Amino acid sequence: MEPINLHFDVRDIFRAPRLALSGKKIWIFLFANIIGYGAYFILNYFAFALAGISFGDTWGSQGLYPCLYGTEALWYSWVLFWGGILVWFFAIYLACTAVARVTYKQLKGDEFYSSSDACKYVRKHWHPVIFTSVSMALILIFFIGMAAIFALFGKIPYIGEFLFALPYLIYFFGAVFTVYTAVVFIVSFVYTPAIVGTIEEDTMGAVFNSYSISWGQPWRVIFYHLVLLPLAAFSVAVFKLAMFYGIKLINMVFGHEMLMGQKLSNIVGSAAHTVWPQDLINSIVARCTTSDSCCGGCSIGSNALNDFYACFIPANPTSLSGTECVAAFIVGIFLFLITLSFFSYFCSILSVGETIMFTIFRKKSDDDNILERKDEEELEDEEEDEDDEEFNLDEDDSVSSDDDESETSDSENAESEED
Repeated sequence: MEPINLHFDVRDIFRAPRLALSGKKIWIFLFANIIGYGAYFILNYFAFALAGISFGDTWGSQGLYPCLYGTEALWYSWVLFWGGILVWFFAIYLACTAVARVTYKQLKGDEFYSSSDACKYVRKHWHPVIFTSVSMALILIFFIGMAAIFALFGKIPYIGEFLFALPYLIYFFGAVFTVYTAVVFIVSFVYTPAIVGTIEEDTMGAVFNSYSISWGQPWRVIFYHLVLLPLAAFSVAVFKLAMFYGIKLINMVFGHEMLMGQKLSNIVGSAAHTVWPQDLINSIVARCTTSDSCCGGCSIGSNALNDFYACFIPANPTSLSGTECVAAFIVGIFLFLITLSFFSYFCSILSVGETIMFTIFRKKSDDDNILERKDEEELEDEEEDEDDEEFNLDEDDSVSSDDDESETSDSENAESEED
């Protein structure tokens, strides 16, 4: 098991799309997105129900993509809405840790590390993944709260002016450190899954590594992301194009007049317009076009959207038979999973890229090639092998002692017979 030879520079970032195009990695994110989307969908429909909107009306206006924004609702509806977003976010965040672990093992040369092994690892190490960002947020809240308390002291008549002026430099350095901590919070949010997934740090270790990256590698963090993000967008665009042309090939072959014909158009058209609702997307584009912040690209996007539907999606049928409705429902599920796979592949590229970045940072800052380390699973395997060897040695000793005892008893029996 030999590790992959990395250059430990920006050239390694270009490996991310290829390494991310893996069934294991995409499946991990797809599973997380299914769980997250399910929670988001259910909680949002409950939020609409609490706002006095029926399920039918919500389905007619929102469909598969409910969003409470633009709706008058009470606070508990908004709690459900943000709760669904948080569940989806944490599902993706834990999936990032699992993919970082798979990528780390793959960089070490272990191609057989499975997604179930990664999930077991995340169940064991989920605490630092969540509580690192929480710790950083608490640090920020503490400094802002202390600033508010000292600001209250400044309201004291006559004395307050001096309580503000004399320790002004202390306030200044505290404010600078707070700004720096806010930057570290963003860095920890990005790199914590890679830190936990590679070097198995706890919460304090992840916080320390986040401060170290922010202080020692700021320009690499910016430059590497300027390379990774366009690369991820381009790779996902190619991935989507290949998937859509696969769908088009199915429509061309199965939809031939001598084969399924109009039946396929009815099934696929109904399913596709439910998963990719043209009216909803056109309304979003139209709203963006009429806003002051529109840069003019939305009109181009609207034309491209119409070309997309004309090329890949059959017309939405006016009526379906009972069996066609069931078939359209099944095809819609598969089309929705394909849609989630686009987002899952994008998340996979980002997660693999962040893992490679952190590997480079450790090599650059501490001359520590983490691919040459023995991780906890390898150490556990070695301990199990040693225990097995000791057990086999004990068995051999017991067998040899039993043989000696049997030989001794045989000799004693022989002597008694001679007597």
